[in-house]
Amino acid sequence: MERPGTVYLVGAGPGDPGLFTVRGMQLLGQADVVLYDRLVDERLLQHVPAGAEVVYVGKWPRSASNTQEEINGFLIQRARQGKRVVRLKGGDPFVFGRGGEEAQALAEAGIPFEVVPGVTSAIAVPAYAGIPLTHRQIASSFTVISGSEDPAKEESAINWKALATGAGTLVVLMGWESLPQVVDALLAHGMPASTPAALIQWGTEPHQRTVEGTLGTILDRGRREGLEPPVVAVFGQVVALRQSLRWFDNRPLFGKRVLVTRSRAQASNLADLLAEAGAEPLEVPTIQVQPLEDVAPLLRAARDLPTYRWVVFSSANGVEAFWRVLETEGLDARAFASASIAAIGPATAEALARRGLRADLVPHEYVSEAMAREFEGRVRPGERVLLVRAEEAREVLPVRLRALGAEVDALSAYRLAVPEGSQEGALGLLEEGDVDLVTFTSSSTVRNLVSLLPGKLNLLERPRVACIGPVTAAAARELGLRVDIQARQYTIAGLVEAIKQFYVEQGARTSPGASRGSPARR
Repeated sequence: MERPGTVYLVGAGPGDPGLFTVRGMQLLGQADVVLYDRLVDERLLQHVPAGAEVVYVGKWPRSASNTQEEINGFLIQRARQGKRVVRLKGGDPFVFGRGGEEAQALAEAGIPFEVVPGVTSAIAVPAYAGIPLTHRQIASSFTVISGSEDPAKEESAINWKALATGAGTLVVLMGWESLPQVVDALLAHGMPASTPAALIQWGTEPHQRTVEGTLGTILDRGRREGLEPPVVAVFGQVVALRQSLRWFDNRPLFGKRVLVTRSRAQASNLADLLAEAGAEPLEVPTIQVQPLEDVAPLLRAARDLPTYRWVVFSSANGVEAFWRVLETEGLDARAFASASIAAIGPATAEALARRGLRADLVPHEYVSEAMAREFEGRVRPGERVLLVRAEEAREVLPVRLRALGAEVDALSAYRLAVPEGSQEGALGLLEEGDVDLVTFTSSSTVRNLVSLLPGKLNLLERPRVACIGPVTAAAARELGLRVDIQARQYTIAGLVEAIKQFYVEQGARTSPGASRGSPARR
């Protein structure tokens, strides 16, 4: 028999992929097979190698699903085939995660295994709700129990008397279905009905919800709010600290679902900034950067760089595309020795800097009109200017430069196309009605999203619309969209700041002092 592969029991954490461990990420990137649970954030699966077998084995309350024996058998089978198997489990594998049972089955079968601990929801979820489980003046201990004991047990293994009369904090995992019995047991064994309590649904996720009350009221309040699993319950005096220690669910964009229409390669920066502000980014790329079939004009320009007085880049994509052409000619940054370089904005300037080039000119406003004004007095009649841009670029800058007497070669370096699958993604999200905001970072993203919604432009009436600058906003209005937010600084960071300011001001106008957030939509 071949030497078996190894099974890795990996804790995926409570939901927020930022809490995933470095070791877990390393193993995901090397996996042949991945089995994952219901509460694992599927964004983690982006790190699984292409071609790996990915199997969902999650369990829903009151629904049919894989049995634990079937899961154990699958792990053993794939390991005996010599595979590297990652068993991705919500929270920590050994904290009510049946990781111990899986490890026992592997050990009995002679399968090598490794346990990679994860951040347990017992600690992380209360922390994201602003509830410390211990506090020197309030609680010096905490207890974590499962709300779903094995029903085959003849009697409970939980010492309810000790829990009800102790001075520590009580955390109940997987306990929403059994919460009536938990509350009754605590009351019956002496815990005061006035004990502060909190229920936290979808903890650490952008749609986290927290319901507060007391032991005597929390069950009714949770029902009125329509809570469903997953819910973590916390009982104890530390719950009262939440009002002063909230940090996650009071961020300016908390609970907002934001459609990001940038290309997939460029969406991460915007998505990260939105997530830091509390939003849930929904990436549906409406543009895809594609190389040109005919790069002969760019090759000629690369060879003729010493003849140009200025080289102007209208985007970071243009820098990337032109650099690839330079490399095919065996050239590098030294080819620009006799030319001055202009960049439309800081992102483009940064792309140049990564290649050892410093932009000599970056306009104060990051649009073609501002760039054209900056060239007044900088370019003389007869001087050659190379403009590297997208195939669909506007003609503002070359027209203005030619009016100044410059000889302009405006060359396309790449084209923008609509990615496959984007229509289905955009329609699915917008028809659900759960998108709060749509962001546009260029005129192309506006035009392409509208083209994906033939006859259904009304789907963009409910969400707010945010544009990175006046050119993008004008394109949106021309296509019949209402623009609610326009960045003052035409950058990704400026766009996010404008969105944050809009919602802060809106919150102050409509519900001063009210907690922000929205119901979970899963």
